[in-house]
Amino acid sequence: MKLFQKKKKKTGLALGGGAVLGAVHVGVLKVLKEKNITIDCISGTSIGAFIAALYAFGVSADDIEEVSKDLRWLDISEISLSKYGLMDNEKFGELLIEQIGDKNIEDANIPLRIIATDIASGEKVILEKGNLADAVRASACLPGIFKPVEIDGRLLVDGGIVENVPVTPLVDMGADHIIGVMLTVSAAAKRPEHIIEVMLNTFEFMITNISKPYLKDANVLIKPDLSSFDKVDTDQISDLIKKGYEEAKKMLEN
Repeated sequence: MKLFQKKKKKTGLALGGGAVLGAVHVGVLKVLKEKNITIDCISGTSIGAFIAALYAFGVSADDIEEVSKDLRWLDISEISLSKYGLMDNEKFGELLIEQIGDKNIEDANIPLRIIATDIASGEKVILEKGNLADAVRASACLPGIFKPVEIDGRLLVDGGIVENVPVTPLVDMGADHIIGVMLTVSAAAKRPEHIIEVMLNTFEFMITNISKPYLKDANVLIKPDLSSFDKVDTDQISDLIKKGYEEAKKMLEN
């Protein structure tokens, strides 16, 4: 009889925000499947929250790839008359419900955490229970573009403001090994062509600096060079998936 049983190590996956660049996450998930790496807990910010939610509720990497390839800007947003934003992203939540139903975060197959920001206080909000679609919408709510999502009396916006690659929730969940996926575009990237790209660039430069202290807890940081990609052009999704696959395969070789 064994007196001591070796404790199974927990692996966590943190999926960062980055608009259309989030297709990279799909390539990472495909490599995890190939290498038989089991994810025991998962967290996501912004587009990372959307993909983390699908994966946590049992949608395969291949099926997430199909959803991603069909995604268009108008599929997830529409003009809003709100004083808080130009658009709303209710369609984003509807898309999630189409794929997995109207679920609560705590019902996920893989323990899930979603990051948002309280736009009144600036506090980080870690969503671990309650309506999944609302949580994902809040996490992906770019301030000034989308109107905030109200949850439990708090106006919530994009979690990238406080932690774009959400490593700390995985530490709190007891993950022994953490894989982080960071979506970055070099400062040498092309000149922005419209207001959306101006805001996305501004947002990214800010969150890149904010995220640095948290990344030290990631054992593996997958950070592909995405300088040649556009943050809003959905025609490049297949190439982004391939880029994520190649970078993850290199980083997870050992």
